[in-house]
This record gives sequence, structure tokens and C-alpha cells, in this order.
Amino acid sequence: MLIEARKLTGPEIRKAKPTDKARKLSDGGGLYLEVMPNGSRYWRMKYRHAGKEKRLAFGVYPEVTLAEARARRDAARAILRDGRDPSAERQAEKQRAVLAAANTFAALAGKWRERRDVSRATAVKDGWLLDFAIKAFGDRPVESITSGDVLALLESLAEREMLETARRLRSKVSAVFVYGGGHNPVTGIARGAIKVPKVKHHAAITNPRRVGELLRAIDAYGGGFITSRALRLAPLVFVRPGELRQAEWSEIDLDAALWRIPAAKMKMGAEHLVPLSSQAVVILREINSLTGRGRFVFPSERGAQRPMSENTLNLALRAMGYDGDTMTSHGFRTIASTLLHELGHSSDVIERQLAHKERNAIKDAYNRAQHLPARRKMMQVWADYLYALREGANVTPIRKVSGASR
Repeated sequence: MLIEARKLTGPEIRKAKPTDKARKLSDGGGLYLEVMPNGSRYWRMKYRHAGKEKRLAFGVYPEVTLAEARARRDAARAILRDGRDPSAERQAEKQRAVLAAANTFAALAGKWRERRDVSRATAVKDGWLLDFAIKAFGDRPVESITSGDVLALLESLAEREMLETARRLRSKVSAVFVYGGGHNPVTGIARGAIKVPKVKHHAAITNPRRVGELLRAIDAYGGGFITSRALRLAPLVFVRPGELRQAEWSEIDLDAALWRIPAAKMKMGAEHLVPLSSQAVVILREINSLTGRGRFVFPSERGAQRPMSENTLNLALRAMGYDGDTMTSHGFRTIASTLLHELGHSSDVIERQLAHKERNAIKDAYNRAQHLPARRKMMQVWADYLYALREGANVTPIRKVSGASR
């Protein structure tokens, strides 16, 4: 039964002993503390609305103090005085909270990413970019985010000289809002509001004599065995750095001299075939003796369950004396593209081997089906050419070379 008594006090609550049945200690105004047989103590409020007796739960003592329980009771009584039901109000508030949580920028960005049919590498980049926005206003309802909020974020990146990041983030944030189908605050930001970054191409050496010097420097590299073999393979296959460092033995058939990179790893979202020259196969067999029982061809020094770090090859180039304005790991692609064109190889074959997307869908399908024999031939010619440069041969590219793919 409900025990009517004077206002509760802190000491009285702390000294209240549990019995074999639940006890109710009244504080007035419908508020009481229910002491359970197991010692748990719950704040409740009894009230009547529309002729029906109802109860509200205010939490557990001592997490909810006596003062907090009284404040919640007073708030509920104020709602009752307005003719409304505090229980119904609480349920409505919970529903609003659920809807708000489902309509935050973070939630919308997550749904947008789930619907994107892109490679794993692109998905990772999307996540990295959107993390800037999620940290800034991710827990806010989409409709509450203004152009000023987005602009402040982009300006903060620009101030840190992250101009390219700001440019890309603007595009991603806009795509998320467009996906949501509501307002898009990005459209309210003037195009000139953020400085446009200067286009910076990946540094690379394209002079044949200096390429020969680079290859000799790679041969003389005194760092780790795994890194040295990755450096030796990079110019022979000229894949993107991320594709090289994440190479897995399950993708490589040394007997068939072919590396199949899954679509999920490719920037363009399509499987990519890399014919392996005899020189590339030799390097891979060397590294196979060390890492062949694991997953990755070039595992991280921190553990075989993860691939080589994205900075490893660039740091190795720095250690060899090549700064970031002279040569980067991505620059091996530029070397191949430049010199293969100068050697007279077909642009279609080169672009296919670089895994650049063909704009014409019909031509793209034809290229994938027809160019592999030509690519095999080109990759072996390319490897022979690089090894000649490494030996210091005076090999000068011309527009057409015997044996070049056309």
C-alpha cells in the first residue's frame, strides 16, 4: 500500500530497508520511491488523466537523485495542468528521438555509402573524406545543417592547406544530401568560396638515362627484402601503389605468368589482368619463398595479416635520395605511360594495361576481350627495355620499335 508521509529526505532514503514485499515511500504530488525486495529502488509517479490512473518511471536511485526525481515530477504535473498526458508526451519524444537519429548526416552518409557500387579502395577513400563531415556535424539532423556549417568545415581544411581534400569533400557531402532527397546546403556555397587547388601531377622521372639510374638505385637499395622486391616489381607491372601493396598470392598464377586483380580492389570497379614478364615472375618467385604461405605478397612489418603500409615505397625512395618532387611510387605509372608511347606502342593497349576506363562501353568490352595477347607482348618488351636501361645501355625511344604492340 502507499504510505503517506512527510517529504522524503536523503538519509531516510539511504536507510530504507527492503522487505519481502515492495515498499512505497511517498514524497508527495504523486512521486514515490519503490523499494524492491532485492534492494533496488525506483522512482515512480502516480497520476490520473482522462479518468484513468497511470504511472511514470523516473529512473533508479541513486543514479537519479531525490532532487532530480522531484524536478521530473514537477515537469510532469505542468504537462497535466495543460490537459496533456505526460506518458503520451514521453512516447512522442522517444519517437522523435528515434526519427532524428535515423535522419542525421552520419546515418544518411552511411546509407549512401552502402548503396555505392564502387571498389574497396574508393569506398575507403569515401569513408576517410566523409569522416571530416561526420566529426563536424554528423549527429545533427540533416535539415538543421546549413551552408554556413559546410563552408566552415571546408574553410578549416583550406586553412590547413588541404585544398584538394576540401574540393573532394564538397562533392561527397553534396552527393549525400542529394541522395537524401531533401535540401542541399552545398548549393548555397559559391564556387569561388574555397581556393581551387593547383593540379599536382605525381612526380616521376621520364628521361631514359635517369630511369636507368633509378633502376640501379633500386637494385642497390639496402632496406628490407620485402620492400626491395616491391620496388623492383613496381616498374615492371606499373599498377597503382595500393594495388601493388595489397597483392595477394591467391590472385597470382606464376605458371601462367598472370596476375588477376579483383574488381573490388580496382579504382574502376572491373577485374584487371596484369601479364607478368619473365623478369617479374623471377622477382615473385623470390618473394614467394618468404611470404608465399601467407595471404599478402608484400605483408606489413607489423604483421602478416595486413598489407605493406601505403607509405613504405615512398619512404624507400626518399631513403634512396629521391624527394617527393622528383619521384613517387605512383610515378612508375607515369614512366611506363610516357616511355611506352615513345616506344611506339598502341595507345589503346597502354591505356588498357594502365587500367584506365574506356569511355565507350562497346569499345571497352572489345579492349578487354582482344588486347591481352598484345599486352603480354608489350609487357615483356617493356621489361627487356627496363633491364637494358638498368645495365646502362644507350636505348633511345623512337616512335616505332620492332616487336612493339600495335
